[in-house]
Amino acid sequence: MAAHRRPKQRTLTGSTARAAFTLALAGAASAIAFEGTGVAEPALTPAQVKAKVDQLYHDAEVATEKYNGVRETAGDTRESLGELRDEAARRTERLNTSRNALGSLAAAQYRTGAMDPALQIALSSDPDQYLERAARADRAGDRHAAAVTGVRRQLGAIDQLHSEADVKLANLKSQQSDLKKRKSRIQDKIGDAEALLSRLSAEERARYAGQDGHGAAAAPRANRDAPRGDAATAPNARAAQAVSFARSALGAPYVWGATGPSSFDCSGLTQAAWRAAGVSLPRTTYTQINAGNRIQRSQLAPGDLVFFYSGISHVGLYIGDGQMIHAPRPGAPVRMAPIDQMPFAGASRPA
Repeated sequence: MAAHRRPKQRTLTGSTARAAFTLALAGAASAIAFEGTGVAEPALTPAQVKAKVDQLYHDAEVATEKYNGVRETAGDTRESLGELRDEAARRTERLNTSRNALGSLAAAQYRTGAMDPALQIALSSDPDQYLERAARADRAGDRHAAAVTGVRRQLGAIDQLHSEADVKLANLKSQQSDLKKRKSRIQDKIGDAEALLSRLSAEERARYAGQDGHGAAAAPRANRDAPRGDAATAPNARAAQAVSFARSALGAPYVWGATGPSSFDCSGLTQAAWRAAGVSLPRTTYTQINAGNRIQRSQLAPGDLVFFYSGISHVGLYIGDGQMIHAPRPGAPVRMAPIDQMPFAGASRPA
């Protein structure tokens, strides 16, 4: 009978029970920590969140300028490809005309019985007619040879155009693939920044929105209808027009890759402002800095372009009194800001 008795259940008491409970909690915590990402992300302070968001937005801006450069190159390639195809079509039309003319010449020879011209001339009994036919035959032979040579030359030129177009098309496809990858990276960085911002309280998010994402508060928003004496002190009328455009864009949303008229990224804003003044600027920050004349910080005047960071990844339009108008980052509309809030990298005067 003893063999059939159920063993007694031992209960844990005292320190043994506490130890088991602690181990159970640790195991549960480990399961949660390693579920999904594999590592539990430490809690961040609001200051750390802001610093990470600033870095993500900065990285996104650097990537945006690279994206803008590739997109500009792709646009040039697309335009060049179109020109090559148009030229190939025009030359093909001329080739068809030459072929038709050559075909008419061949048909004329067929109608004469395809008799050798020298034999036709030899059969003439009239000396004057003989000389006339001989001269005509020579001219016809020269025209025929020239026509054939011309057709061959045109075929070679068209083949060359098609080869160049094929290379351009391959380049364009590569550039478009590059653009897609860069766009994805930019969107990922902005998405990560927005996810981090969501961790902040409403008050902290509002406070961050009042910054340009570079660790400093933005200047008070300028009144678009306020007197514009600073534009009047611009070095010329075109610079004054660029400042006027930038003022009219105050409050417009930042959209990466945008050049207006209702939204902008940083270099898109400066390009649009100077375009309104009749001056064509390149698309990116790192090419705009070489547009016009490079100037020292002490020489700044309204309308000048001011650049920031060692990689020349941000640009604004100087308006005087140490202030600029710029498109800061996603979530921060076009506004005024002091040029001292970011690491100054250089300046240029487009006109």
